[in-house]
Amino acid sequence: MGLSQNDISLRGRVTLWAQRNSWRVPRGVRRIAKKLLISTQLASASDGIVDDWSRPLVPHDTSVAPNPPVAPASIPTGGVWKRDDLLVPPGSVHCLIVTPVLDAGGLDEFVAFLARRLPHFGFRVTVMCAHQSAAPAGELFTTLQREGTEAVAASPNDACLWFETNRPDVISAHDPPGWLLRAASAARIPVVETLHGIPTPISTNWREERRRSKFIVRFVAVSELVRRQYLSGNPSYPDSAVITIPNAFNQTHRPAVNRSKARAWLGLNDEFLFLSLGRHTVQKNAYGLVRAFAEVAENDRKAHLLIAGRLDDAVYTRQVRTLRDTMPCKDRIHLRQSFPTPSILLAAADCFVLNSFFEGWSLASMEALSAGLPAIVSDVGGAREQIGMDGSRGFVVANPVGDPERANWHRSCLMRFRPQKNKEELVSAMKSVLARRDHWSAAREQLSADSQSIFDPVICSRRHAEVLLSAISRSATESQLADYGRP
Repeated sequence: MGLSQNDISLRGRVTLWAQRNSWRVPRGVRRIAKKLLISTQLASASDGIVDDWSRPLVPHDTSVAPNPPVAPASIPTGGVWKRDDLLVPPGSVHCLIVTPVLDAGGLDEFVAFLARRLPHFGFRVTVMCAHQSAAPAGELFTTLQREGTEAVAASPNDACLWFETNRPDVISAHDPPGWLLRAASAARIPVVETLHGIPTPISTNWREERRRSKFIVRFVAVSELVRRQYLSGNPSYPDSAVITIPNAFNQTHRPAVNRSKARAWLGLNDEFLFLSLGRHTVQKNAYGLVRAFAEVAENDRKAHLLIAGRLDDAVYTRQVRTLRDTMPCKDRIHLRQSFPTPSILLAAADCFVLNSFFEGWSLASMEALSAGLPAIVSDVGGAREQIGMDGSRGFVVANPVGDPERANWHRSCLMRFRPQKNKEELVSAMKSVLARRDHWSAAREQLSADSQSIFDPVICSRRHAEVLLSAISRSATESQLADYGRP
């Protein structure tokens, strides 16, 4: 179990209080408080902030959860070619997919999606985790290797040697380090970068981005909001070279789980479970979600909230826990570690909710919709496309900072502990889903089928394959002009 408030030193409690109230004081005072916070042990003491999965949400008689239900085996999607799908002869085009780490998270899942899907169109695929230290690359990295995908971890020197020996035809980049882009340019390997969001990973240093983008042949934006934000910040980049391709969800790697068994494992009977899957970090805005849920829980004693994900920001998550522990409904707000089989959590849940400050295109909400859950999502990239405007798949509520076009890390940090503009709308949406729980339960199967049809993984992966091939064609033309001179 986690640490109680009494386990935190007086200095730590004062520091947490100062951080929560920093928005009330001038910037200079905030800077001093930030230095104080960094000097405490809170920044590195992460043990016990979120709970593990050794206990159910609602305790059983034994107060120890049984083993979770076993998820069905996933269906392989890579390496099997069909004549009608092929864009190139099998193995004739070598695509290197580059990302810093392959562990858990939406970006990581999409890299795995492409690695599994591009072989359908004839591509030979290698995945590279490119990092300054070439450290071990995470859970999904190991999973892909086990499935038979070639996956390597490379430092700058390793990557340059790998380029010389293997020379891929094209690179699909996902948050690539700058040194790799320069190495690819020197080797004349075209790069297509997928923009998973504007505040992250490229931040908002647009002067630097204008220089960096010269190494990119094409950009793929995961939503129209991301495309607009990028072209607004980097207007000199050709708008025709920024293509929007909405993400899809690879449901073959998240087979459905028996709902009754999943709920029994979590100790749920007639409770209503709101589920939020996402890293424990400011971006996902768990603090604002917990505040809103507390109002929902006042009127329904059966309502529970489960927030599960990787612990990325220990100090922020301690603030969320501190807030939770002051509430009358604290026993119904569950902060948990990431879970390797989220389909079990989705099977047990009744509604998915994501109150992020910003997203490019949330794969967590896509996965929830594919599982048949109604979704409540703040107005971020991809939210309107996923949820629709007719209310048949859930609700899009206002962005916590107001204008979604202006949401970034800076504004998110300023708003993370302040009263947020979408609280009333978020509470109303959650209450609405609760009041119509029978309707959403009956619609679950149809919602799952509709969502999987609308966001077809074959169409998504084929469009990515076509953009990668167009980048090779453009690069070959430019190479010829450079070698032989312009006509």
